[in-house]
Amino acid sequence: MVKVGIVGGTGYTGVELLRLLAGHDKAEVILITSRAECGRRVDEIFPSLRGHYDLAFSDPDVKQLAACDIVFFATPHNVAMHLVPELLRADTRVIDLSADYRIRDAQLWSQWYGEPHASPDLLSSAVYGLPEINRQQIASAQLTACPGCYPTSVQLGFIPLLANGLIDPTQLIASSASGASGAGRQAKIDNLLSEVSDSFKAYAVAGHRHLPEIEQGLSDVAGTEVKLTFVPHLLPIVRGIHSTLFAQLSGPVDDLQELFESFYADEPFVDVLPAGVFPQTRSVKGSNRCQLSVMRPQNRDTVVVTVVEDNLVKGASGQAIQNMNIMLGLPEGMGLANIGLSP
Repeated sequence: MVKVGIVGGTGYTGVELLRLLAGHDKAEVILITSRAECGRRVDEIFPSLRGHYDLAFSDPDVKQLAACDIVFFATPHNVAMHLVPELLRADTRVIDLSADYRIRDAQLWSQWYGEPHASPDLLSSAVYGLPEINRQQIASAQLTACPGCYPTSVQLGFIPLLANGLIDPTQLIASSASGASGAGRQAKIDNLLSEVSDSFKAYAVAGHRHLPEIEQGLSDVAGTEVKLTFVPHLLPIVRGIHSTLFAQLSGPVDDLQELFESFYADEPFVDVLPAGVFPQTRSVKGSNRCQLSVMRPQNRDTVVVTVVEDNLVKGASGQAIQNMNIMLGLPEGMGLANIGLSP
């Protein structure tokens, strides 16, 4: 069995890791940390896990974490970058679900996250964990930076078009909406039920922290600088992301539907829907699947791609486990067979 450690087990991505790993045939969680809940049993805080874990939360200890085969960081930014260097020196493999290692440019990271990076020397060696693009690099990675939830949906929607040079890379637009769980488990007035329910709003219109991550990934695919206008919104639901993407065609194209179907034909967790069928967040809730559709309205030069995913699964913990499976040479879909909940 693969010995797994989780740093930061009380947030939504941490408990989602626990839920998914409980059904994994080759992984055993042996250590889970939380400074705030140290000493309390996991199933005391999360009764849904009763009968699946006989663990208590502990303080993060690098020596204990180093005894694991792989360690997940399900923490806010600014945590992993202080502990990861020691774990790598101990030859422990790491998957970071935070933003600490997603952006390769330390100065750019500091600009968006408001502080110096604590281990900038690792940024260039961290592998960006989008399996559909970096599967080969992930397989040999010591440190994998799991993509953000918005970036996963936006990149998967634009990549086939950019990889084939079909759109203007300087005129991309993404209008994305996330459920309230995307903001994390901490208490905030803006996330209260009475504030979120029966409402829909944009936020961070002037600039969201996921923007440089998305532009970096898309630029890698395009082979040139990509410029994106990215506007996130808050949905009155718990889970789910819906991204509507707009791009201008830069040349002739025969069949966009065939292009997308061919591009993702061998991808186990990307589902291109039939022409004229559009994805819904409810269809992927609880699953590691991303569903998308492509359309050229009125046969004009604007391409519209709609993408949905569960922000806590394919947008976070499920994708992290997908990365773990690749890194350890296990079947990529192991532990990720959950079908979306409907209704």
